[in-house]
Amino acid sequence: MSLDTLDPIGLDELVEVASLQTRVDRKYIVERDELDTILDGLEEGTRMLDIDGTRSFGYESVYFDTAGLTSYLGAAHRRRRRFKVRTRTYVDSAECYLEVKTPGARSATVKDRIEHDVTLPDELGAEGEEYAAEMLDEIDPAELMPIMRTSYRRGTLYVPSSRSRATVDIDLAWQLDTGETLELPHLAIVETKSGSTPSAVDRLLWQHHRRPVSLSKYATGMAALIPALPSNKWAPVLRTWFRPSLERVSS
Repeated sequence: MSLDTLDPIGLDELVEVASLQTRVDRKYIVERDELDTILDGLEEGTRMLDIDGTRSFGYESVYFDTAGLTSYLGAAHRRRRRFKVRTRTYVDSAECYLEVKTPGARSATVKDRIEHDVTLPDELGAEGEEYAAEMLDEIDPAELMPIMRTSYRRGTLYVPSSRSRATVDIDLAWQLDTGETLELPHLAIVETKSGSTPSAVDRLLWQHHRRPVSLSKYATGMAALIPALPSNKWAPVLRTWFRPSLERVSS
């Protein structure tokens, strides 16, 4: 089954029925050429976000960190007071937001965001620094700088049984501020976004022997492109998926 054959759901309805700013995210890596076969088993009634006939949307994110990579190291060492700061640009609609993500209770992710100047995705600006200062207790936002840019195309599914979302990201690419790049066109990242109970998409992926992986687009991309960084948390993903791609490019 192609995702394009699913019934559509509009953005307003999706936000109304499946708005989860506090949620548990589970991420899976799937080969692009197996994606349709796996998703052929989606539960009846699953719908796909459709905006004016478009179902795959371009995303670009710029991740901010300190010179000492406080955000990255907080994730790598599983520190309790870790954080993530990024701008996210919705390419098709030319909208941009500044997002601050912090850990919530029981592995949940709490995400807050404000509108941001779409022409300045790699700058926090005065308003952005003020907002980040409100959200982060121990970091001076003036120390944050753009470190990495990611890009991909995303499709979003509505899962009726759990009233939750799942996303499918393709055309995955990373670029450091120093210019090094990583592209994984042969892979997709499927992410389920639900409450504490796994969704039907989780169970479907388990049936196909896919298990959740520890994967942060920012942190795993950083670890792949800068091998000297501590990366034990993401070692299986790096070894199986990311570094073989880098080796093919460099050989």
